[in-house]
Amino acid sequence: MKYAVVNIKGSQFKVQEKDQIEVDRLSGKEGESVGLDDVLLFVDEAKVKIGKPQLKDVKIEAKLIKNYLGRKLAIYKFKAKTGYRRKTGFRAQKSLLSIEKVSI
Repeated sequence: MKYAVVNIKGSQFKVQEKDQIEVDRLSGKEGESVGLDDVLLFVDEAKVKIGKPQLKDVKIEAKLIKNYLGRKLAIYKFKAKTGYRRKTGFRAQKSLLSIEKVSI
């Protein structure tokens, strides 16, 4: 089983070929190919490569499936005994990536 650990916008993800991962919004259009260069770990059966801090020879190709807004979060402000209450919402911008190829 071949997999890698990759850093995308400050978050680390364990990825394999044909995986789909949800990450913070990436610039680019839907259907575009995205190269992920910040690879921290690569495992291929018994072979393990650890980056110090990154692996330069491992390439991960991904496809940007869609950009979308995440679930809405409700944020409340409240002060006791004064009747002060505020409710706002927040929706994070997300991207869905499909991992096409993990190679050395």
